[in-house]
Amino acid sequence: MKCPAIFVLIILLFSAGHLPANDWPQWRGTNRDGISTEKGLLQDWPAEGPKLAWKTTGLGAGYSSVAITHGKIFTLGDLEDGSYAFAISEADGSPVWKTKIGKAGGHRSYPGTRSTPTVDGDHVVVLNQYADIACLNATSGELIWKKNLLDDFGGKMMSGWKYSESPLVDGDRVVVTPGGKEGTLLALNRKTGEKVWQTEDWNDSAGYSSVIIATIMGTRQYIQLTGESVAGVDPETGKLLWKAPRKGKTAVIPTPVVQDNTVFVTSGYGVGCNGFLISKEGDKWSASEIYANKSIANHHGGVVLVDGHVYGSSGSTFRSVNIENGELNFAERSAGKGATVYADGRFYLRAEDGPVALLAASPEGLKEHGRFSQPERSGEKAWPHPVVAKGKLYLRDQDLLLVYDVTAK
Repeated sequence: MKCPAIFVLIILLFSAGHLPANDWPQWRGTNRDGISTEKGLLQDWPAEGPKLAWKTTGLGAGYSSVAITHGKIFTLGDLEDGSYAFAISEADGSPVWKTKIGKAGGHRSYPGTRSTPTVDGDHVVVLNQYADIACLNATSGELIWKKNLLDDFGGKMMSGWKYSESPLVDGDRVVVTPGGKEGTLLALNRKTGEKVWQTEDWNDSAGYSSVIIATIMGTRQYIQLTGESVAGVDPETGKLLWKAPRKGKTAVIPTPVVQDNTVFVTSGYGVGCNGFLISKEGDKWSASEIYANKSIANHHGGVVLVDGHVYGSSGSTFRSVNIENGELNFAERSAGKGATVYADGRFYLRAEDGPVALLAASPEGLKEHGRFSQPERSGEKAWPHPVVAKGKLYLRDQDLLLVYDVTAK
């Protein structure tokens, strides 16, 4: 008896040990939550760390992370003559295209690009440090349109480290945060770059956080954090649904996380974390603060929500907080202050000074399952967030990209 081709394919897929790996098409992954759905990854690292699959250089200066899809890796970086978007081969890092977006430079101590490209279908949307937002053809790198958040939309930032947000692509809209009197949040036509709406009733300066999509009380909405507040916005009209005052200091960076109708935010410089309960009666929305404490004060590495608990670095410790009440579960030392993603039951912590650790964590505590020191360190802070996709761990360090095989053999 012959097996139909589809059954042969299914058998082959399962015999390989795990289903095909997922892409990582934007900042913090498909859902902007820092979580990879991949399985079949190493649960313990050897003493020397996972095996290096390949490395490449030529990506320029800056702190941008990577997006991975279409068989390509996308990122941003500064070359001598300007800031560029790059596409390289997912197989070996060989160049595919590069497109100049604007001028190079930025903050005097930390020059270079900061944000991660967003890839959706045939489009790549990028934002450089000088507020140039552009849409490119994902295959060729050809420029489709370009705007400037300062010149075209009255943008204003809360402090001087330049624009760092990773734009959101949502259907036919590109959503980004210029900040300022003309409106905190902005939606652009994906095909033309023309303004669809800008929030007339929300005028905070922009921080460094990136917009997320959440559904609360049955209503889909954009949620963003600034140095003054956290708010939910109607995707179709740009009207403010709810807003809660939340004062940050110096630079407010981490992306919010949401569970049901609880919105959790955190930032550094001694501010800590807050939980807000979002409610709706009839057509009226409200946001009430559940807690405000210093259980976790994440500077820039982001936090990850797993099974009702938030995990991430706070100073030199790795911490866990109950999202419902803000209570601290644990605070333990690991590789150091840094950025966190989650895949296959493990947290990947990349410390800003170089070490990378594999962690198992629950509300009961933390256990390391390996760590290694990144080779060929640039000497700059290792701020680009790690990425786990296609069975690989991706570490960007200025001009260099290191790619490690983290599949269980």
